[in-house]
Amino acid sequence: MSSCIFCKIANKEIPGKIVYEDDFCLAFLDLSQVTPGHTLVIPKAHVKNILEADPALAGHLFEVVTKLSQKIVKSLGASGCNILSNANEIAGQSVMHFHVHIIPRYDGNKDGFQMHFANNEGKFNLDDIQAKIIA
Repeated sequence: MSSCIFCKIANKEIPGKIVYEDDFCLAFLDLSQVTPGHTLVIPKAHVKNILEADPALAGHLFEVVTKLSQKIVKSLGASGCNILSNANEIAGQSVMHFHVHIIPRYDGNKDGFQMHFANNEGKFNLDDIQAKIIA
């Protein structure tokens, strides 16, 4: 028996509110429900996060995320959604099993969920960063 909570859900050792399943991945409602319809999409196989994921598996997962996001937004009357995945504790990953959040967003931004990105324009040397990535 696995100690990973998401593996336990994938293996049907504990219940989950499953909204999608295929041979490679599973999607279920997050217990926290940041907004109504907050869904997690996971690979059935244990992979720590996207940094350790096989590109083909990650690609399939994001195909499912795309189709499921469209369905969730339409069926729940949301106006859009946030898609996010955290990799490692420093980025906020709390369950060490690769997962993608689909967080529906509702009109008026009254759903309580907020994301903020700092504007660091001009602070970093983009040429240096680009060179390191493509080297």
